[in-house]
Amino acid sequence: MTIAEFDHLSEQQRREELFKCCGSTHWVEMMLPVFPVEDLVDLLQYADEKWLQCSEQDWLEAFTHHPKIGDKSSLKEKFATTASWASNEQSGVNSASDDVIDALAKGNDDYYKKFGFIFIVCATGKSAEEMLSLLMARLPNDPEKEIRIAAEEQGKITAIRLTKLFA
Repeated sequence: MTIAEFDHLSEQQRREELFKCCGSTHWVEMMLPVFPVEDLVDLLQYADEKWLQCSEQDWLEAFTHHPKIGDKSSLKEKFATTASWASNEQSGVNSASDDVIDALAKGNDDYYKKFGFIFIVCATGKSAEEMLSLLMARLPNDPEKEIRIAAEEQGKITAIRLTKLFA
């Protein structure tokens, strides 16, 4: 879809398309008035600006719209509207060994217990081993530092998804 085509969608359709890119209701509501935009460069700048204006609660809401890294069953069930994007983003997990998948599952559980949200990483272009390494490196973080890192990762994911939406 082009940005011009997006501009001609109903407000509800625009809201749904933006929500696929970032699961924060507040972010979507802040993004709606920025249209029409000149081009993707401007759109990505607005998206980042609006994301930085969001609260921690908005970030946490967005995080709930992601499957755990390597959790193929939740990709199919809960996240049907973004499953193809998430699956492609997490394609590095497809060739991972069972040991790495098991370590990711345990690491995800430990991470959730510590921080109260799933491990968010911009998985595009990363192998399962790289994601596991990042997860293990971030586990010792304090909660304030970690939520900011996760929010930065969400911002990267949103930019990739907006780019895909308007490809």
